[in-house]
Amino acid sequence: MSQPAPLVDRDQLARNRRRALRKAGDFFLHDEARFEIEDRLDMVNKSFTSPAIVTGFPEIWAKWFPDATIVPDDDVLTLKENTHDLVIHAMSLHWANDPVGQLIQCNRALKPDGLMIAAFLGDQTLNELRACLGQAESMITGGLSPRVLPMGELRDLGALLQRASFALPVADKSVRKVSYPSLARMAADLRAMGEGNALYARKKSSGGKAMFDHAEQLYKDHFAEEGRLVTTFDLVFLTGWAPDASQPKPLMPGSAKMSLAEALKTEEFKLPEG
Repeated sequence: MSQPAPLVDRDQLARNRRRALRKAGDFFLHDEARFEIEDRLDMVNKSFTSPAIVTGFPEIWAKWFPDATIVPDDDVLTLKENTHDLVIHAMSLHWANDPVGQLIQCNRALKPDGLMIAAFLGDQTLNELRACLGQAESMITGGLSPRVLPMGELRDLGALLQRASFALPVADKSVRKVSYPSLARMAADLRAMGEGNALYARKKSSGGKAMFDHAEQLYKDHFAEEGRLVTTFDLVFLTGWAPDASQPKPLMPGSAKMSLAEALKTEEFKLPEG
């Protein structure tokens, strides 16, 4: 029985990333993710002495965290088990063929009560581009091909932490709106960040000028402000801890010593029985 094709063509992804580095692309979203991660670490009342970073761009993140062990975001992570008190999965999880597997490996690499932070693109990222390209291709060619990476919804992404057995899981996002003068400039910016199409089932052809001209017109009609094309980048952050006996535990059902109404100092009303 043949194995199903993976979602992501890792060879193409590697080529995209090498091209972005070779052309000294603008990695502003990585900058934004780093600032958010540093802010989260500042809020944690704990010092970290053995950090590790998982990323597809080790050259960038090694400069920002020079004391960290840097490992590539391969399917099998070169992280030693029970070694690190902090693991940062940096702007790569959206390209993982097995995101749960990546998180499980990060969890195993942590010492008890170690922290994992994953920062990546998700939720409504590039939803405008996906809609316009899909409608234009359907109208011009009568078909539809994968041109934009599927993005998981925040609620579903948060559930990955529980599947990977993290304690105290938290999922949130930080929204960035970016405007471009044209669809070509947007595409060039994505390529410059190594975020070009690397889907395994992608069409090798670009789709033709007529399709992209129509997609740009749709974009202008529905997602433009003051003549510029506005696109969404949702930076998703998953935070979880390696389980440890010192962590707070939820109370057993029925163990509360007062009702919610008593705690809020308000009157409790019983609903009529149906």
